[in-house]
Amino acid sequence: MPQNTISASGQILRDARSRYRSSKREEGGAHGAYEGETRRAGGAPRAEVTVRREPTPATAAAHFEGVAEVVVRERRMYDGDRLVQLADTWVPVDVAEAAGIEQVDTGVGGIISRMAEAGFAQTEVTEDVTQRPATEAEASALGVAPGSLLLEIIHVGYTDTGRAVEVTRHTLGPGWTLRYSVPLN
Repeated sequence: MPQNTISASGQILRDARSRYRSSKREEGGAHGAYEGETRRAGGAPRAEVTVRREPTPATAAAHFEGVAEVVVRERRMYDGDRLVQLADTWVPVDVAEAAGIEQVDTGVGGIISRMAEAGFAQTEVTEDVTQRPATEAEASALGVAPGSLLLEIIHVGYTDTGRAVEVTRHTLGPGWTLRYSVPLN
């Protein structure tokens, strides 16, 4: 079964082929994909989370038709003491309220499991991966020079009706490899 690994040098392989399956997100009581995959790789996951409401930013508005306000889950994700990624998630307020995800701790499986329980199961995910220069704040947080190239993943989760219910921007620190797989049938 595909899984993430963390090498002795700290190189992180993020294997997207199974990370969003509920069995992986919830394994061993994990509170989401990052916690589950980092534990499986032998790491020590932790996250600093802030939650608030705000007007829908352009990054999310492109996917949320007519949604004026979102719940923002802003996370700093660590392996031990090493900050390895920044992750900002935007969820339409009606989905967030129904799923009860405005608290910091969203329980086993994280927000994707809470959404499924509330009738907003994600059945498709699209991830666009780009490389872009680090902002001053990102550079400071991730320990790189301003303007250094970072990987960014824009993750969009859709229900079976095609509704986008989650947009997450993952900004990865140095030392990541991303793995995807595409069926050829």
